[in-house]
Amino acid sequence: MTDAAPIRIALADDQALVRAGLRALLEQQGIVVVFEAGDGAELIAKLADQPVDVILSDIRMPGVDGIEALIQLRAAGNATPLMLLTTFDDSDLLLRATQAGAQGFLLKDAAPEDLREAIARVAGGDTLLQPVSTDPVRARFQYREQDAPSDPFNEREVAILRLLAGGYSNKEIARTLFLAEGTVKNYVSTILDKLGTRDRTRAVLKAITLRVI
Repeated sequence: MTDAAPIRIALADDQALVRAGLRALLEQQGIVVVFEAGDGAELIAKLADQPVDVILSDIRMPGVDGIEALIQLRAAGNATPLMLLTTFDDSDLLLRATQAGAQGFLLKDAAPEDLREAIARVAGGDTLLQPVSTDPVRARFQYREQDAPSDPFNEREVAILRLLAGGYSNKEIARTLFLAEGTVKNYVSTILDKLGTRDRTRAVLKAITLRVI
């Protein structure tokens, strides 16, 4: 994508007023809203005929919500980057979204310039983990100081943890970090051991609450 080409997005939210406000903000930032959808099912149907560069979708919608739409799109082979709009009031939803492979999260009250930058970065192939507020996760899943791993994490392990938080598979992590898939699998096993957890989701939760990532 060149700088001269406007970013084309799909906008999904069940509230018409929210969509109208977002459309106005986006168009002021030079982004083209190709179409709007009131739920995930409508989003999926319209995408079949109207491809876009980025999907901007609310997490919570009646019927097919943003996460379910993401799961269905990926299962159908649609790899269009998807950014979810959130109010950070449900950490379980955020975890489900990262596991489903969302490229990023954005607060519904984000400043227009932040909105434009986030969409541009996702359109360019970035995965935005940092915009995800980890405070609600820390508040909900408390770990005591003695739960912290005695063996510190090195830079490579922290990088892999961040990618795990973004829903990346071992194969995707290997490609991103230029490692063999078997090497990544070994790193993940080490990370799980250090955190005393048996699965990736709990490892991410614990790493967030202990401020490892």
